[in-house]
Amino acid sequence: MIISFDIGGSAIKGGIARSESDIVPLGRRPTPKDDFPAFVETLRSFIAEAGERPSRIALSIAGVVDPDTQRLIVANIPCIHDRNLAADLERELGLPVLIANDADCFAMAEAELGAGRGHRIVFGAILGTGVGGGVVSDGRLINASGGFAGEWGHGPIIASHAGTPPVAIPAYACGCGQKGCVDTVGGARGLERLHKTLHDLDFSSEEIITDWRNGEEKANRTIDVYVDLVASPLALAINITGATIVPVGGGLSNVEALLAELDHAVRARILRKFDRPLIVRSECRIEPGLIGAALLGLKAEAA
Repeated sequence: MIISFDIGGSAIKGGIARSESDIVPLGRRPTPKDDFPAFVETLRSFIAEAGERPSRIALSIAGVVDPDTQRLIVANIPCIHDRNLAADLERELGLPVLIANDADCFAMAEAELGAGRGHRIVFGAILGTGVGGGVVSDGRLINASGGFAGEWGHGPIIASHAGTPPVAIPAYACGCGQKGCVDTVGGARGLERLHKTLHDLDFSSEEIITDWRNGEEKANRTIDVYVDLVASPLALAINITGATIVPVGGGLSNVEALLAELDHAVRARILRKFDRPLIVRSECRIEPGLIGAALLGLKAEAA
């Protein structure tokens, strides 16, 4: 038995995993953002609730493990930022610890139990508040030792003009320190930013999507530009990885008509041609981070 955790900025969720078909949630507790001893005690409380000692713990976290130093880069939980968290937790809890990025855990969940089943190479894409991704090949997470593989949301690659007819797109500043990243336009906040740029309207992503579904002209223009901007870098990611399926998670994945538009645009821009949908809604809708971390932990136990 292992215990998996989904570590978010506001809550920590736990689960017991005995096999890939036997993963049971343990509930959630507030995340101690600024108090590392309290963070450790929160994990201890989950372990105590399980009623038996696990063989290891596995964490899904909204951050990146540096593959050289094993230190975490975590913007929203200061008490674990720049720590070798695995080593610190192993010392505190006396258990083997595995840590993976939340988008990587999402990709693993989809590859093993979701829309990616039966595919050798799965590119999991997140279109939520921002943009993320992960790659699984032959059942193995590419970032098994940490790293940035699959992070298609960052890098100064957004087109300077997009849409039909083309319109100029600013190189928006990104939280990663660069400008013109997919993350600045591809998530819900990016959609809102585009609508503001194109029409000087402060609408929520939900309002933009509703207007688009109703055929409203300004929203149609925003979605046209959005799809044009996002499809090219996603197509490049597919060409590079060789993925044959792209499960999409995050809030925008709930808009299946938007995924269909993106799928059509992406399939027109890749080398390999598919006569079926490639960009699809994820199937692990409940706690994919928790499930992905559990699967990674179970694979580590079996190794």
